[in-house]
Amino acid sequence: MNSTAATASAPPRSAPATQSQTVMQILGAVAFAHLLNDLVQAMLPSIYPMLKAEFGLSFTQVGLITLTFQCTASLLQPWIGLYTDRRPMPYLLPAGMVATFIGVLMMAVAHSFPALLVSAALIGVGSSTFHPEASRVARTASGGRFGFAQSLFQVGGNVGSALGPVLAAAIIIGRGQGNIGWFAVLVGVAFAVLVYVSRWHSAHLASLPRKKAVVAQSPLPKARVYGALAVLALLVFSKYIYMSSLSSYYTFYLIDKFGVSVSSAQMYLFLFLAAVAAGTFMGGPIGDRIGRKRVIWMSILGAAPFTLALPYVDLFWTAVLTVVIGFVISSAFSAIVVFAQELMPGKVGMIAGIFFGLMFGVSGIGAAAMGHIADVAGIAYVYQLCSYLPLLGILTVLLPHIEQHKR
Repeated sequence: MNSTAATASAPPRSAPATQSQTVMQILGAVAFAHLLNDLVQAMLPSIYPMLKAEFGLSFTQVGLITLTFQCTASLLQPWIGLYTDRRPMPYLLPAGMVATFIGVLMMAVAHSFPALLVSAALIGVGSSTFHPEASRVARTASGGRFGFAQSLFQVGGNVGSALGPVLAAAIIIGRGQGNIGWFAVLVGVAFAVLVYVSRWHSAHLASLPRKKAVVAQSPLPKARVYGALAVLALLVFSKYIYMSSLSSYYTFYLIDKFGVSVSSAQMYLFLFLAAVAAGTFMGGPIGDRIGRKRVIWMSILGAAPFTLALPYVDLFWTAVLTVVIGFVISSAFSAIVVFAQELMPGKVGMIAGIFFGLMFGVSGIGAAAMGHIADVAGIAYVYQLCSYLPLLGILTVLLPHIEQHKR
């Protein structure tokens, strides 16, 4: 961590000399920044049990916190991506971290439910500025290995999401709300790394020859493209509503059904999120080799047998199944993003913003809805209801074979 931050103070003076060296330096830096960004975000649902007890919140209010974060994290992303497709803004990356920094510090001192909502909103604003531009940088530094680059970028975020509950349990749970402020240190490190990344990206853009803009053409008719994007959006819906049920309420489910402690529940959540990170990393490179449509098939529909069994097993098999579910279902997102970018070439930032925004928006709406369902029917019913969502993976049959159209 220190070496990365130190590197940030000495950015390259010009565009990198060697492509292979530059690719891995920048991809590594962007993935590390994604790790820190999503680690801070994962801290939020990890401390829900503490906030619920300290502020006397209902499950509906817990869901509203997630909804507030996810909405601010989603609504701005497509517009930021669209704008920066036309007018690149490399320094938007560290600027977004400032909003996250303020949100974390505010959450550490919040004394009311509205203040929690505002702090969650600020963290979401930071996320909305990070993901489209960082995804663009990853693609720029990919050297043509788009699936690998997107997976490496994504796995950084997933590793951060897995570490978030562990650090929250070690630093915050049982020690008080004020300890949330320690996470601002991690935001500061992310800021330094992103300054380095932004300077590289700015130098890279300046080194490109000026040429007349060429409108990139999709390999498919416009109606077919929009239909495929609609299918991809529905697949993201099925994937992230289910993922939200685990990331937001899994600890409550374990405590309610099996009587485990908060700290033990956090460890089970860590296992699930670690499996998500592993599955994300595998999805992109496999998609580069065998085709992204096949990865989407196997990821979403392939998770259905395990999600359908989950509500009816004991604690041991609950842990096993959630690890399998996390690994299988998470491999789809990188493939979905790259698939969509290939459907609309030249719209890298906009597509990244739409799908990252859709991911956050769907997760937020789902979390709020599931919080209300949990209040009315119980937390166990949430998992019975959501277990059918991966069956929507059958819609993958409607996606075109892009590789065939390219040939």
